[in-house]
Amino acid sequence: MSDPATSNPLRIVVLISGSGTNLQALIDQIHQGDTPARIVAVISNRADAYGLQRAEQAGIAARILSHRDYNSREAYDIALQALIDEYRPGLIILAGFMRILSDDFVRHYQGRMINIHPSLLPRYKGLNTHQRALEAGDTEHGCSVHYVTPELDGGPIILQASVPIEASDTPESLAQKVHEQEHRIYPQVVDWIARDRVRLEDDSVLFDGSPISEQQRRYRAEN
Repeated sequence: MSDPATSNPLRIVVLISGSGTNLQALIDQIHQGDTPARIVAVISNRADAYGLQRAEQAGIAARILSHRDYNSREAYDIALQALIDEYRPGLIILAGFMRILSDDFVRHYQGRMINIHPSLLPRYKGLNTHQRALEAGDTEHGCSVHYVTPELDGGPIILQASVPIEASDTPESLAQKVHEQEHRIYPQVVDWIARDRVRLEDDSVLFDGSPISEQQRRYRAEN
């Protein structure tokens, strides 16, 4: 990872499939100049992803690699890995990349790839998290930034933010509240990684060299 005391910022590749609101939050944070990082490429599996326009507007290389051009998930991931590695990234960020990644791909980037998921993991892995939280009668919901491992949405958690669930909430209103928190904590985690404050070691997240506890993860998200 990059040392903020040097002139070499952390090189980041962002993978997207859609509108790229989390990508925009990352672009805004980095362009403020406070985070020692640089997004060197944005890659999408969909040509119509609006996030590609966000990248181009920010002067970032925008690349398309359609999964429809490959006959298997493994074949696509081999091509995707080759494309990513052209940019020599220190960190890969999944920002609404709607693909299940193969184990070999994930292992290649072990400790260098993070994702944000719209739930308080380990609750509600997978899709439709807002609806599931409402149907379960939960009083809170939220989002989690975690390292990516072969287990879907099961990697070590770095940071979480919670929002209260009100009686009037719908999946749409809850999604909006969660998105606001996503746009806050994802750039925060990237900043920590760029400054070598957070790293993955033996399946444990270390913050300033010490294991991060569940209480600390939630506390840092809310303060």
